[in-house]
Amino acid sequence: MDAKITLSFDESVINKAKRYAEDNNISLSRLTEFLLNKVTSKNYRSLEDFPIADWVSMVGEGQAEYQTKPRKSKDLNAAYFKSKK
Repeated sequence: MDAKITLSFDESVINKAKRYAEDNNISLSRLTEFLLNKVTSKNYRSLEDFPIADWVSMVGEGQAEYQTKPRKSKDLNAAYFKSKK
């Protein structure tokens, strides 16, 4: 049986969560339910123990930055032309 609750979040977090839910074809309610179910499914002592805590923090703070090794233009060209075959 579903029950209703009222939650308060920062508006920017709500907007990001709505976009994320829409992009993944899920309602914001079900997304929140899923995340709360994950958090409460095991005996985590803190949010830092939760496996996706870093991911959740990155989503809440903005775009993640990906660091990659510098690649030579020769390698980039070869990868590009290989992808076009």
